Amino acid sequence: MPGGRTSRTGRHGPHSCQFDVVDIAVELARGNRSGAAHTAASRRAAGRPFVGRTAELAQLDTVIDRLGRGSPAVVDVTGAAGIGKSRLVGELCLRARERGATVLRGRATEYEQHLPFQPFADAFADLDDRALRAAPELLHILSPTRDAPATGPSQVANRPAVDRFALHRSAAGLLAQLGEAGLVVALDDMHWADPASLELLDHLVRHPVPGPVVLVVAHRDRQTPSALTVALTRGLDTGAVARIGLKPLAEQECTEGLAPGLPRDRAAQLYTASEGNPLYFLALLQAHGEGAELSGVSAPASTGDSSGGLPTGLGSLLLNELTPLTPPQRRTLEVIAVLGDNATPPVTAATADRTEAELDDDLDALMRRDLVRVGTGGRLTLRHPVIRSLVHESTAERQRVRIHRRAAAELARAGAPAVEQAQHIERSVTAWDPRATAVLELAAEQTASTAPTSCAHWLEVVLRLLPDTAEHAPERRRLMLRRARALGVSGGLRESRELLHQVIGTSGPDEAGVRTSAVVLCALVERHLGRYPEAIALLRRELNRQPGPSLSDRVSIGLELGSSAPHNTPYPQVRGEIAQTLADARSRMDEPGEAGALALAAFGEAYEGADTAAGFAERAAALVDGLPDDDLTALCEPLARLGWSEAFLGRFADAERHADRGLVIARRSGQVYLLPLLLLCKAHVRIQTCRLPSARQLADEAEDIARGIGSSELLAFVLANKAQVLLVASVPGAPEALAVAEEAVACMGPSDNWRASMAWCMLGYAALTGGDPHRARDALLRAGGDDLNGLQPSMRPLFLELLVTAALFTGDVDSASAWAERAREEAGRLGLPVQRASAMRSAAQLSLHAGDPVTAAALLSEAAEECARCGAVYWEARSLLLAAPVLTAAGSPQRGAAAREKGLRLATTGGAHLLVGLAAMAQQPVPPVGSDAPQWLVSLTAREREVAELVAEGLTNQAIAERLFLSPRTVETHLSRVYRKTDVASRAALAALIARS
Repeated sequence: MPGGRTSRTGRHGPHSCQFDVVDIAVELARGNRSGAAHTAASRRAAGRPFVGRTAELAQLDTVIDRLGRGSPAVVDVTGAAGIGKSRLVGELCLRARERGATVLRGRATEYEQHLPFQPFADAFADLDDRALRAAPELLHILSPTRDAPATGPSQVANRPAVDRFALHRSAAGLLAQLGEAGLVVALDDMHWADPASLELLDHLVRHPVPGPVVLVVAHRDRQTPSALTVALTRGLDTGAVARIGLKPLAEQECTEGLAPGLPRDRAAQLYTASEGNPLYFLALLQAHGEGAELSGVSAPASTGDSSGGLPTGLGSLLLNELTPLTPPQRRTLEVIAVLGDNATPPVTAATADRTEAELDDDLDALMRRDLVRVGTGGRLTLRHPVIRSLVHESTAERQRVRIHRRAAAELARAGAPAVEQAQHIERSVTAWDPRATAVLELAAEQTASTAPTSCAHWLEVVLRLLPDTAEHAPERRRLMLRRARALGVSGGLRESRELLHQVIGTSGPDEAGVRTSAVVLCALVERHLGRYPEAIALLRRELNRQPGPSLSDRVSIGLELGSSAPHNTPYPQVRGEIAQTLADARSRMDEPGEAGALALAAFGEAYEGADTAAGFAERAAALVDGLPDDDLTALCEPLARLGWSEAFLGRFADAERHADRGLVIARRSGQVYLLPLLLLCKAHVRIQTCRLPSARQLADEAEDIARGIGSSELLAFVLANKAQVLLVASVPGAPEALAVAEEAVACMGPSDNWRASMAWCMLGYAALTGGDPHRARDALLRAGGDDLNGLQPSMRPLFLELLVTAALFTGDVDSASAWAERAREEAGRLGLPVQRASAMRSAAQLSLHAGDPVTAAALLSEAAEECARCGAVYWEARSLLLAAPVLTAAGSPQRGAAAREKGLRLATTGGAHLLVGLAAMAQQPVPPVGSDAPQWLVSLTAREREVAELVAEGLTNQAIAERLFLSPRTVETHLSRVYRKTDVASRAALAALIARS
């Protein structure tokens, strides 16, 4: 079947018999890919022996031997062009097959960098349809490699919509399924990978596939894009990536392994000229064998890489191989180099204008010279990507354009996918051609949800071709708006903003719909960039312009304006405008608009802790629940706000229900930028209701999306919420939550808004849980300011509880009392059970400190009952576990045991390892120090004893802080207590006391 990479799973017309051996090999590879015969055949096919790399091979053998048992998830193979990365990866694949592992191998290519998921598609192309039935979303990756119909719409159009982040999870799931008995996925030349592939690879590095699965990533170090560098470096830090940097071959390995029959002095000359680069050495060796004059090879051939990443002089040597070719053979070679993955025999013949017999003759000659080889599924490939690059660049520009034009026509005739045609149209069409640009627009449409960077690229090509005339101006603005949407979800927020400002500034009076869409989208982009004043000013200017927007447009603008609060604008400052939006929606009987305004009002009032929030939430829910999904497409953000308001109000079931509905609508409509808000709403609910494993999954997904969008503002909010999930789901003192909270604060920078406040609060929470009350207090005061008014009003009692705990730990009883009293007052005003329970726990801490366990037990028991009434299982479990030892101390041991049993059951069932760990610590006595130990030693807590012992070792306070992951102030607090309990006044005296004991 002609056309593109569809040849991988089909036959090749009259050329099919020529490639039966290749097809049989592919079928063998689809099995367990093991067996000595297959391995031996593969080694013979390599054409030359594998030389050197003993240490690197030993490292790779260890990776294979330890598949699924703690081996790294990714092996990073890096080095210069021609240094032997592909050969090393190939040897790894052969050894993995010998051990019974499944091996998938793909390669990125230099001139197809806008073909989405190209290296993964190359690797997955050998999979049969049975393997893909469990992950149908992957058809979006494989569409260019599967048979496309000769006529009719592309298969992609009939597939269910899927966002790229769901696709990442499906790909990981498929790898896990394929890897049950061991899987190696080798991806070569990833320095040329398309952005969608790099994003998928980043996901797999951050979320390693469980089981015996390893990815091998080979790339040139000097040409590696920053996205790949960042992903692999992050994996090095976490231990998920093992790096192998290839250096030049040693002289003995190179000369004896690659030129055993060459006189030693001549081989040494070639080695010196090649500087140990095996590709260069082989090129020199071939030139020598053909009698070329190499009198100057004794001098070093290069002092570095050329602009193309090749050693200087290598290109000339390789191009010399083309000199004996006839003009038709050279033209066929150029066609194969330009076509790349589309170089199947039928497409090559049609593009080169050769008959079947003529093409066979050309290929025979090219294969004899080892310039062309037959790849997977019968594709024609050049011997090495370096040769392809050299042939491609040495082909005359007009000839390249002619090849691309003929290839585009042939692929269109064969019904190849639009993305396959688009890459050739881009390189061959230089003037406006409606039929060609229609294909480019279709390619953009087909990649919008899974590869928005490619979508933006194809639309840029269309805009470049579109005549800049008044006649085409409305079409230009429509395309610019589409491109801005794609850029806005793929990390190009600033470029998106620039395009949108152009659309707004040039829109005519009859383009109100386009202008309003651009204004609303631009305000959203400004918010993602953290530019809230600019977003609000833009929206208010649009509302006040003359002639004013239509009533429908006013509702859209008003909803976006309301969404700016409370991020950087106090809700009371936009309360009147939301009320006006509600009135506008009602006047035109716009139920979706009315529901959206009510949802925004509910969120704003709930954030402020106003008693009107419940009424707004009830009315919004009643409208939303009665509307069909299609009417809510434009209301995904208000749906998220409604869910959050219901969560703040303790209506957890309603909150999760509305978040779920918003997720379905947002995914279906491609509003990926709203998914994090909806996912985090669900995660927040599941924290409150103590379902921590699923909460972590939701937070992980939200993080993936936020990183893909490229908004530091959004990422900080996501990380702050993820830190809270990690805190309650991890054992006490686990470092991951603190690290995530620190990253959230770093992402916010100097910002001072709601999201920044949340990030600092979670940093304080993590620091307190890790035993650093001073840092906790500093972070919480940074979040709220000296008056604490910067803390979210509806959650302020919970943050005050943290401050009370930190103050008591540091001995600041006066501050603890003041904050506990404020928590009581604010909780009373809010009237929310979770907040009332929090204030009771704060008061209980003070009662305990004052030696009144009876009052403390009563307060903690009442707090548990408050939480139970609204379904806040996590806070119920926390209150019960705090109450258990206090009840026992108050003379009610049976009630204490019952509280502990129930609290542990709730915490364990819900995955709240923090509570389980704290309960275990509360039950454990201080580690025994001997029956005859002095009383002062018995009186020290475990942490105080640890600090004292480190002082005795001679460590400074700073060194102790670094060793124990505490702040120096916290170390000072511990040390002052040690001095008081031991009745010593200096470090030397304490060290002597510890030594005597």
